Amino acid sequence: MPPVVPPFLVGLIVAPLAKRLLKPLVRGVVKTSVGIALEVKKAAHEAGENIHDLAAEVAADMVAAQIASDDGHRAAESTAPIGERGGVTDRAEGEGRAPKIRATAGAGAGVGAGKAH
Repeated sequence: MPPVVPPFLVGLIVAPLAKRLLKPLVRGVVKTSVGIALEVKKAAHEAGENIHDLAAEVAADMVAAQIASDDGHRAAESTAPIGERGGVTDRAEGEGRAPKIRATAGAGAGVGAGKAH
């Protein structure tokens, strides 16, 4: 019959060995996980930029197509006889549409800047 070794003695011997062997293994797993997380974050950021660029290109194409169709519509109206223009007689010849005014984030930056909230 083998000698009986108390479990705490086994723990005293195995713990330092496990620490020496497991510490580099755990460190490698954590290092690899952080590296993968950074790569995924970088790839997601690049994909977001690509989608944003694509959306900007599509919007620009749509605006260009709308401007081209409006110009073609105006050219057809200006060549039509006066009675067939349909509503164009309200504007003088050559007068275009009024530009749209868009609010920007910095437009009201100075308003109430001196007030304490």
